[in-house]
Formats: sequence, structure tokens, C-alpha cells
Amino acid sequence: MKKRQMSELYIKLTVITALISFPAASFSQSKDAVAILEKTISKYDEYKSGMEISFTANIHSVKNHFNESFEGTLTIKGDKFALNTPDIKNWFDGITLWTYAIGTREVNISHPTRNDRQFINPLLFLHNYKKDFTVSHTGESTTQNSKMAYDIVMIPKKQDDVEKIELQVEKSTSLPSRIVTLMKNDIRNTITIKAIVSVNLPDTKFVFPEKDFPDAEIVDLR
Repeated sequence: MKKRQMSELYIKLTVITALISFPAASFSQSKDAVAILEKTISKYDEYKSGMEISFTANIHSVKNHFNESFEGTLTIKGDKFALNTPDIKNWFDGITLWTYAIGTREVNISHPTRNDRQFINPLLFLHNYKKDFTVSHTGESTTQNSKMAYDIVMIPKKQDDVEKIELQVEKSTSLPSRIVTLMKNDIRNTITIKAIVSVNLPDTKFVFPEKDFPDAEIVDLR
């Protein structure tokens, strides 16, 4: 893979990680923020049979001369997930993670640790929000769909690659509508959630369908 392709792929992986881990923030300060985000947690818990999140993402970095937008979907069921973007496809069955890079036709297979899993499935974070961020309710705004929303700012308590996260939570649904992650390396990730719908999928949907990718180069990192 060429150096620029590798750089762009890394940046896209960064924004994807932001999407699948944004509920991980620890809401330890503002009582208003805690109340708002507790409602968000309750709403996520209602999707016991599974959910599909469709989103658009914009990655912007002046320093890296990079600006790109793309669409994707994230399907979650319990501790399993499937992520689909124009460049990357991921499947996680609760134990094994498959990461397929469309441009190189390479699929990496790994067994994430328990700690790693907290960055994979946002539902794991929802019940462990204790330590990491100072969170405040900074006001209200209007979503892309002209709905009223709460604005939440999350600042890491410890040194981290993330400078801050700005979360917009729609009032009527208590679900996120936009997540902006500001990184210390000058990367700004803006994720706009288009829809969150209930789905009921078999567990096989969270396993790499090897027969559909006969030319894939398997890299087993387990």
C-alpha cells in the first residue's frame, strides 16, 4: 500500500473508532449532562434485538491536507457488530474481529482483549461511564433535520489523543444526532447520524463471509 493510501486509511480508521466508541465517555461533572446522557443510555438499552446506525462522516485536517466525506452503516447486536464504509468492512462476533480493507483485499483476523472491546462496541461503554471525562451541558442547538437538541462537551481528564468531544443529542429521541471529535493531531471528525433503526439479524451476519471474498488475503493475527 502506498504511503498516502496508508495515511488516508489510518485517518478513516480514526473517525470510525470515534463513531463506535463515542458513548464511552464518563459523565462525571454536570448534573444536566448526566441526566441527558442517562436517557441516551436508556434508549440504547431498548434496542435489545439489535440496531443499525446509518451515518455520514467528514474528516478534516489542515495539517495533513486532508478533507473527505463518506457514508457508512454500523449494525450492533449485543456484543457483536458489523461496520460498513467505502474502504473498510468489519465484523465482530463477540470473540473474533475481521477487518477487511477493500483497496488491498486484505482481511486481518484478531482476538480483541477485553479492554479493546470497549473501543469496539458502544453498548459495553454505556454501563461503565465513571472515570474518564469531565462533561458539561453547554446549551441547545438545531440538528441537520431541524430538530432541537442538547449540546454536550466532553473533556478527557487524562492526557489523550482526543482533545474534546462535542455531542449533539436530539431532544425528542434522546439519541445522538452529531458527534464532533477534535484530535490533538489536528484531525477534526464530524459524524452525523442519519438514522437509528431496530433490526433483528442472525448471528451469522457478524462473521466474515469468506465465500463472498474468495480473493481476500488472510492475515491471521490471533
